[in-house]
Amino acid sequence: MTTRRTFIKQAGLAAAGTLILPSYACSAPAKKIGLQLYSLRAELPKDVRGVIAKVAEAGYKEVEPFGYSLTGKFWGLDPKAFKNLLADHSLTAPSAHYGMDKFIADNNQDDLKSYIEAANILGSEYIVVPYLTDKFRKNLDDYKRIAAKLNEASAICKADGLKLAYHNHNFEFEKFGDTTGYDILLKETDPKAIQFELDLYWIVRSGNDPVKLFEANPGRFPMWHVKDMDKADNKINTEVGSGTIDFKSIYKQAKLAGLKHLIVEQENFSLDPFVSIKQSADYIKKEIL
Repeated sequence: MTTRRTFIKQAGLAAAGTLILPSYACSAPAKKIGLQLYSLRAELPKDVRGVIAKVAEAGYKEVEPFGYSLTGKFWGLDPKAFKNLLADHSLTAPSAHYGMDKFIADNNQDDLKSYIEAANILGSEYIVVPYLTDKFRKNLDDYKRIAAKLNEASAICKADGLKLAYHNHNFEFEKFGDTTGYDILLKETDPKAIQFELDLYWIVRSGNDPVKLFEANPGRFPMWHVKDMDKADNKINTEVGSGTIDFKSIYKQAKLAGLKHLIVEQENFSLDPFVSIKQSADYIKKEIL
C-alpha cells in the first residue's frame, strides 16, 4: 500500500532524478511489448517460422531470443536468417539471453565473441546474462568475482557497440550477513556500462520490493521481465493480470527505473501457450501501458 509519506518520498526521488539523471527521468516508459521466447521453448524447435508468426499475431512487437550457439544457431537459423524472419513479421530483438559460464569460469571469450557477432547482426542493443550456475555463487567473494567478470565482459561488448545486462532469479537475494549477492552486483559493476533486466516475478517471490530497487538505483533497470505469480501456488507463473503481482503500481515507477523494454515471460501454462501469451499482451495494453 502506498502511504502519503511513501508517495512524497518517491516524488522527491523522482524530482531528484530529473536533476541528476535527466535521461532516465525524462524518457518515456516502454510502450511496446516484448516476449521472452523461452516461454515457447517447447514449440520453437518444431516450427520456428510458425511460432514467430504467431508471436506477432498475438500483438508483440519485440522478442528476446535465448540459447544461441554456433552449432544450433537460433533454432536452426543463422542470425541473418533469423533477423529476416523477425523483420517479415515487423518484430525486432533489442536483447537476447546468452550463456556466459565459460567466460565467468576461465575468461574464455570464444562464445562471447560469437554472441556479439550475432547480436550485432540482429540489431540488438543488449547482451543479457541469463543465469549463474550454482558453483559460481556460493558466497559474497564469488559475487564480487562475478561482478568483476561482468565489468570485463561489458568492456568487450562496448568495443563492439553493445551493452551488457544481468537477469535475476531469486537466489541473488539470499542474505549474506546484512547484504545480498544482488547488492554486490549492483554496487560493484559500472553503472555506466552494466544494466539490469529485472524479473518482477522472481524479485517478488524473493520477498523484495522492486520499487525500492528503483529508488536506490535509478535508471539501471531498462528491461523488465513481466510474469505473474499464481494465486494458489507462488512457484507457478500465470498470465499477466491473473495472479498476485500489482504491475500497475510498479509501472508507475517506470521512469525512475529507466524502463525501455517490457518483456513478457511465462514458464508454466494451464492454457494453450499461444492463447496465454495473447491474454498477457492484451492485459498489458489495456491495463498497464
